[in-house]
Amino acid sequence: MTDLTELTAVQLVDGYRKGAFSPVEATRAVLERAERIQPEVNAFVRLTGDEALDRARRAEERWRRGEPCGRLDGVPVTVKDILLTRGQPTLRGSRAVSPDGPWDEDAPSVARLREHGAVFVGKTTTPEYGWKGVTDSPLSGVTRNPHDPSRTAG
Repeated sequence: MTDLTELTAVQLVDGYRKGAFSPVEATRAVLERAERIQPEVNAFVRLTGDEALDRARRAEERWRRGEPCGRLDGVPVTVKDILLTRGQPTLRGSRAVSPDGPWDEDAPSVARLREHGAVFVGKTTTPEYGWKGVTDSPLSGVTRNPHDPSRTAG
């Protein structure tokens, strides 16, 4: 079987359209890979598995009816923890930001992803306030390059 985590958004949408695989299968594959690599790579500050699978199920139903809600309906995506994401804390890699919220708005890019049906699987790490070129922060620690853990992820 195809490794769904290696496919582009275009390939995923094409597969959904053809019924080759579903948004739920793709989302599960992404979540499983994220959980598997997290201990070594430390790429995520938060995974949203249950919420992501719920969104994927709704996308799957829309695809079954032939009525996707947008260009990315059911495509799993991550959002860097520097971008406001409705319903999720955006801590910007810092312990100085309160997780209490309210978290009631999306950054424009996140709003567009949501509008087109993207499935948010988690928030990725960021340097504190996004101010440097290597990803380590007081909140999440060091993020490693998934291709070579001895190198920075950027």
